[in-house]
Amino acid sequence: MIKVEHLSKHFGNVKAVDDISFNVNEHENLILLGTSGCGKTTTLKMLNRLIEPTHGKIYINNKNILEQQPEILRRGIGYVLQNNGLFPHYTVGENIAIVPQLLKWDKKQTEHRMSELLEKLHLSKDYLNVYPNKLSGGQQQRVGLARALVADPPVLLMDEPFGALDNVTKAKIHAEFKALDELKKKTIIMVTHDVQEAFELGDRICLMDAGKIVQQGTPAELLFKPKNKFVSDFLQEQRLQLEFRSVLLGDIKQEISGFDENETVWSVMEKLKSNGDRSAEFERLMSAFYQYKQHQAHE
Repeated sequence: MIKVEHLSKHFGNVKAVDDISFNVNEHENLILLGTSGCGKTTTLKMLNRLIEPTHGKIYINNKNILEQQPEILRRGIGYVLQNNGLFPHYTVGENIAIVPQLLKWDKKQTEHRMSELLEKLHLSKDYLNVYPNKLSGGQQQRVGLARALVADPPVLLMDEPFGALDNVTKAKIHAEFKALDELKKKTIIMVTHDVQEAFELGDRICLMDAGKIVQQGTPAELLFKPKNKFVSDFLQEQRLQLEFRSVLLGDIKQEISGFDENETVWSVMEKLKSNGDRSAEFERLMSAFYQYKQHQAHE
């Protein structure tokens, strides 16, 4: 779906992005993870040509985006910013309707699509005539997501989309994000510096440092098969919780009634802990998890 080949961006003598390559499969969520200044946001902005690359090629659906008009390219790409990027002097409805107007949708089509998205994002239609500053941070972020999704683009770019939210609101929106059917049909690249967020939401992760990709792979691959000391050290502080979030019930070959093999050990733990009658299953889960860890360590 998306192919990046030998991509670089230089600002004078500074190599903000230094010869990186990666692929993103259709309907996959790839996370660009790393500390501030590692090049992840610059990489994201090159994908919709907000920043022009110094070297390299970018293909979306086998088309070289550098051979397309930037304005046309961006209409097929949703873009979500950390601080939502809403126009303060536009109402919620006017913000969401910007791309449909550019695409010359009729009023009925626009209103139907907005109504559909507001329902999916748990926003009242009453907000359509409200200005963004009257909304909470979580509500503003949902409106920003609605604006990015309204024209149903196949690709969604997200730059620290939940970075400005408090932890309680962030946890709630993460759960909604994973459950939203609209997003399961998208190819997503998300930038974050939040390791827990990357492991919770990403199918694969590109860990970046100093403009380069140090390692790319599934969350479990980064944890159990780190490429070097940088990767190990980057994840070490939160390692146990990350392991719980990245290992699936199916990975540890453990069947527990009422749970799917694609649920994480963390999710199953949380649900079992709240049910005292299932303490034996909790113990069995923990035993299988630590056996899995030992096996991974000796592979």
